[in-house]
Amino acid sequence: MRVLVVDTALGLCSAGVFAVEAGAEGWAARPLGLRSEAMSKGHQERLAGMARDAVAEAGGFDGIDRIGVTIGPGSFTGLRVGLAFAQGLGAALDRPVVGISTLDALAASAGPVSATAALIDARRGQVYARFWRDGVAEGPAEALSIEAVRDRALALGDGARLVGSGAALIADEVPGAAALDLAGPSPEALARLTAAADPAESPPRPLYLRAPDATPPTRLPGQPRPPAP
Repeated sequence: MRVLVVDTALGLCSAGVFAVEAGAEGWAARPLGLRSEAMSKGHQERLAGMARDAVAEAGGFDGIDRIGVTIGPGSFTGLRVGLAFAQGLGAALDRPVVGISTLDALAASAGPVSATAALIDARRGQVYARFWRDGVAEGPAEALSIEAVRDRALALGDGARLVGSGAALIADEVPGAAALDLAGPSPEALARLTAAADPAESPPRPLYLRAPDATPPTRLPGQPRPPAP
């Protein structure tokens, strides 16, 4: 299977084409064309050109079987950019688009370990988190306090892998854990998850774990301010 993956959820802007095959030890992904840059803003200006170059290097759009895109949690603006691009391209090519959790992709980027905590610093004293033991998720993705994440990570035991921007928040308080601070998920891991996903059960819809920080305006442009009480 040949897949195109798109990731704009966190601190990377990635677009890549991979040949993915199922083997005895799971899916294996071979890059055919890949562009990935670290950036916290500006994904909308860079993504289309990066995807164009990656696809051209891989031999064109004709061989692509499906498209995978990170759906969050992550930056509200970044998620909208990636999802809109992937869905528009999928409609133009008549290819299925599957949504992949950013936390799942981070965990898959950590490699084969017995216990994994995928953690994204959500600011305001919170962490977006999901935990795995022996490859099985221990519940859904959640927005938790730093203290709750620390306790859950301690329960994973020695040798746990903490992966993502939230790993540094608790690494010093979790003895025996290895911290892997990634700006975003590995495109190769995202390709493996894209190939393994069931399109019917993995729609490209944003995964928001809390309301946006922005608030709607209290008055229309040009409207006078209400009098002080």
